[in-house]
Amino acid sequence: MITELQPPINQRIQASPVQIAEFCQRWHIIEFALFGSVLRDDFRPDSDIDVLVTFAADSRWSLFNWVDMKEELEALFERKVDIADKEGLKNPYRRHEILQTHQVIYASKQP
Repeated sequence: MITELQPPINQRIQASPVQIAEFCQRWHIIEFALFGSVLRDDFRPDSDIDVLVTFAADSRWSLFNWVDMKEELEALFERKVDIADKEGLKNPYRRHEILQTHQVIYASKQP
C-alpha cells in the first residue's frame, strides 16, 4: 500500500510515493511512516524529516547499512533525515508520542 501524499506534506518531501516504495522494498521495510515537524505547521526550510520504519523479521542491518539508508533518504528527500526503528523505541513516552502522531505512507503486505 502506498499512500498519496497530500499538501503540504507532498511539497515538503522531494520524493514520489513510487520512489519511497522502491526504497522500502530494497531495504526490506514493511512499514514506512513520517512523524515530527514534517506533519505539523512548525516545519521550516531547515527542518529535518523524521522517519519511522518497521523492518521485515528476517532483516538484519549493520551500522554501515543504517548510514547508507540515511544517506539514500537524504538524497531522495533533499534534506537531513532521522530514522527511527519502531521496534527500537524503548522510551515509553517518546514511543507513545510517535505512535500517536505518525502517518504511514508505505506498508507492504508482508507481516
